[in-house]
Amino acid sequence: MKVKLISTINPQNRSRARMILGRFYFTWRRYALWMKNRAAYAKEIQSTPLPFAVFDYQTPMLRRLKDVEMWLQHNKVKNLRIAFEQINGVILQPGQTFSFWKLVGKPTKAKGYVNGMVLYNGSFKPEVGGGLCQLSNLIYWMTLHTPLTVTERWRHNYDVFPDSDRTQPFGSGATVAYNYIDLQITNETNATFQLLVWVRDKSLHGEWRCNLPSELRYEIYETDHCITHEWWGGYVRHNVIRRKVFHSGNILVADEVVTDNHAVMMYEPLLPQ
Repeated sequence: MKVKLISTINPQNRSRARMILGRFYFTWRRYALWMKNRAAYAKEIQSTPLPFAVFDYQTPMLRRLKDVEMWLQHNKVKNLRIAFEQINGVILQPGQTFSFWKLVGKPTKAKGYVNGMVLYNGSFKPEVGGGLCQLSNLIYWMTLHTPLTVTERWRHNYDVFPDSDRTQPFGSGATVAYNYIDLQITNETNATFQLLVWVRDKSLHGEWRCNLPSELRYEIYETDHCITHEWWGGYVRHNVIRRKVFHSGNILVADEVVTDNHAVMMYEPLLPQ
């Protein structure tokens, strides 16, 4: 089935007061939800890997981005090293939910976090703990290759940087901001899963493992990619992320929509490579 993409997105400028009040409200609402459902969240860390690999992936930690100074990239690496230690080895039992921020906690200077790059309102700025989206992006992408269920995922409303050596489809990541913009993954299977993350050779590595062998294989791809010129003068980028599910023997058992993406472009769409 072809998905019809209808754009209703346009840049929004909210007042500073509204931003502060909104962040306060949603932050404390998240704390309340964590307290109410605290038994449902994964927290057990196990150093011994589960026996069966499900899917692994890696992404480079240092990238040259337009107008972004490299010290922000190097600080990102420091932040990632602190954050993944809180997640590495977490066990996700049947019925449990993985919450990125419940495990990582609030990134503060006291914990060793430094200023890294944070995307903000169509641009970027330095902020303590910046760069952790690379970790949430990696976890989300790997999870799409498993039978686990993504129950909360947020995407950027802005496409800030042109594609540069992109190996994944546009819009295949998951942004996070403490604590109300979270990545949550629920285990609705009968198997136990384990998330491993580590840094090696200037790359961020990750892997989902399981206590049972997997009979399914997943292929993620995009369709309906297009750029529209909007009434307000700018451009919006769209696509649909889909997933093919294969049973053992490469038998296609499903071809499903994962999500659709719409983002205001902050660069000219016909820029040369």
